[in-house]
Amino acid sequence: MKKLFAILLAAVTVGFAGGVFAQETAAPAVEAVVEAAAAAAPAEAAVEATVNKGDVAWIMTATLLVLFMALPGLALFYGGLVRTKNMLSVLMQVMVVFSLITVLWAFYGYSLAFTEASPFIGSLGKLFMSGVTLDSLADTFSDASKLPEYAFIAFQATFAGITCALIVGSFAERMKFSAVLLFSVIWFTFCYLPICHMVWGPGGFLLDSGALDFAGGTVVHINAGVAGLVGAYMVGKRIGFGRESMAPHSLTLTMVGASMLWVGWFGFNAGSNLEATSGAALAFINTLFATAAAVLAWCIGEAMFKGKPSMLGAASGAVAGLVAITPACGSVGPMGAIIIGLLAGFVCLWGVNGLKRMLGADDSLDVFGVHGLGGILGAILTGVFTAPSLGGTGAEDFSIASQVWIQTYSVIITIVWSAVVAFIGFKIADMFVGLRVPEEEEREGLDITSHGETAYHY
Repeated sequence: MKKLFAILLAAVTVGFAGGVFAQETAAPAVEAVVEAAAAAAPAEAAVEATVNKGDVAWIMTATLLVLFMALPGLALFYGGLVRTKNMLSVLMQVMVVFSLITVLWAFYGYSLAFTEASPFIGSLGKLFMSGVTLDSLADTFSDASKLPEYAFIAFQATFAGITCALIVGSFAERMKFSAVLLFSVIWFTFCYLPICHMVWGPGGFLLDSGALDFAGGTVVHINAGVAGLVGAYMVGKRIGFGRESMAPHSLTLTMVGASMLWVGWFGFNAGSNLEATSGAALAFINTLFATAAAVLAWCIGEAMFKGKPSMLGAASGAVAGLVAITPACGSVGPMGAIIIGLLAGFVCLWGVNGLKRMLGADDSLDVFGVHGLGGILGAILTGVFTAPSLGGTGAEDFSIASQVWIQTYSVIITIVWSAVVAFIGFKIADMFVGLRVPEEEEREGLDITSHGETAYHY
């Protein structure tokens, strides 16, 4: 028994000693493994930053919603506002301009807007979507989640398309269809793409300057509104403007179109978060609240100054609220959104009445009065209500004064750039095809004279 105990004790002693020796000799190997794991951690994190199926589903849905805004939303909103003889011409312009710009976006637009080259424009590195594959990813606001680049390209294509389509409302009922298309190509190439790159593109001048534009106050609305105002001046007033009745032929269609715009705008604003997160929820609720507030404000303003609120006013108020909240929707709180909406309703009501008379332009469907003025108001107020003290998401050291200056600076750059390019674009179109249809064609209506068909048969 003693002999067996001695053997066991000796075995334990040898095993312990061997274990200590093994630990000592294995220590460098263990340390090497730990170091290798630490070195591999960033690589693993990069691998984990892949596609989230929920984000992909949301961005594709948002893309469809923005398409729905343009077709049929914007087309019906504009179509109802013109006279019967020009209904189809407006529908045609919106649909074809949107389609034209979508194709140009695939050819060279995406590359110039969203590749890094200079602060003012991108490169041709992705011309004809070169290098974009099923596996290529686009950045989002999170390092842990990416989008398939195809989804991002499609989403941004709808923004470009609807921006150019917005402009046609300013010269509706009198401009040649060929001139509309030629101008759209010029303005898209030399105005929309640089502004888009400056505000949203990698290394963009205004982006790096700290300008806040969550979903397109400058890129879309101010940009289109200013171009529309320039077009209204250069194409000239409609025959009989101020003397003949030019009342909307179907406020029913206008209301339907405005409602479609409101629904689609949730994709426009909340989709710009690029992820299905609380950021998208903030943009979503702000889009709802600001628009409702603007409808009420416009109706109150009409009741006060005109005696009666109108359906046209309510529809216009909805669009004004949507426009004004666009740049701010991802960074202000819900109460800030309501204030922005209320102000937009009153300010844009003045824009399509008092300001329009002061400017003396025949902006047929009030593109500048609603989109231009509403975009300016929203862009500047973004610098106010993003402040944490007012319920916004800004940093603790957020300065309202400095941010308002940055916002104003970005607004000024957008106005000047858009106005200059639009002026040149209209001049070129006038030189090559002429801007305006002959007087007899305008009197007969563009549906028949430009497209050989009519919207209604009696």
